[in-house]
Amino acid sequence: MQIGFVGLGSMGRGIAMNLLRDGHELIAFDVSPTALDELVQAGARSADSPRQLAEQSEVVFTSLPTPAIVESVCWDEDGLAAGFSPGRTWFDLSTNSVQAVRRLHELLAAREVSFLDAPVSGGPTGAAKGRLAVWVGGSADSFAEFSPVLDVIGDQSRYVGPIGAGTISKLVHNMASTAIKAVIAEALTMGVKAGLDPLPLWSAIREGAAGRSRSFDNITRFLEGNLDSPSFRLELLRKDVDLALQVGHDAGVPMRLCRLVAEDITEALSLGWGGRDSQSIMELQLRRAGLASFALTKEELAEVTEPG
Repeated sequence: MQIGFVGLGSMGRGIAMNLLRDGHELIAFDVSPTALDELVQAGARSADSPRQLAEQSEVVFTSLPTPAIVESVCWDEDGLAAGFSPGRTWFDLSTNSVQAVRRLHELLAAREVSFLDAPVSGGPTGAAKGRLAVWVGGSADSFAEFSPVLDVIGDQSRYVGPIGAGTISKLVHNMASTAIKAVIAEALTMGVKAGLDPLPLWSAIREGAAGRSRSFDNITRFLEGNLDSPSFRLELLRKDVDLALQVGHDAGVPMRLCRLVAEDITEALSLGWGGRDSQSIMELQLRRAGLASFALTKEELAEVTEPG
């Protein structure tokens, strides 16, 4: 298969190399001559412009740093749009904006080109090893057609829904990941300032309940709406959080994020939720957003649960 690939940076280089190793005929373009030469030496053909690349490719992948650059690669005089013929497909692996991918999808559909947002997660190491999550939004038929190629790019390719669904999934992941890291940094700082060495502290807490589970695995009660039969009561969590905040206070450590969590617990307790599961504080956000419980079943969750 003739595959066009635009963007050979820290992520794109590894992905493109894996496509070459899988035996695909790769046509590459990058603004960096050094990056492009490396792919050519590995067996790729170079294109002089995104337009030329699109003219020669059955499917195009882009891995670019910003929405503005994706738009430029598409709409410039020698951009992809000028080279696409009807029936072609473009997967954008970039972390783009929801508005941008929906606009590209609409405008390219008028030219009979299938555009899909397909952001990836796993970092440069995952890209080089072919161990990426690939979250795809757009045409389900296009996803099915090119699934064998997506399975070379990553080991967890998933169709999420209509255009924009892949991008939303990636942004949810990255926002949650960043917030989790910020809270961990706050709590670790508290522990170190309270007198512990960072290595034994980190080694200890990563073996606790939260440390042993993947970040999104341990919220099944919230997803099910199964909060009235507690595994760990909210009133007991409040006690633990208060004790932790006292440690931070005594050590002179600012605990801004953790105090916001404590405020949520106070709000939930004022609603009479003390005997409910500790995950009930997550239900507050559903109420604020005007949403009902997700009410997923154990069977539905089991269908998408991966070991690990």
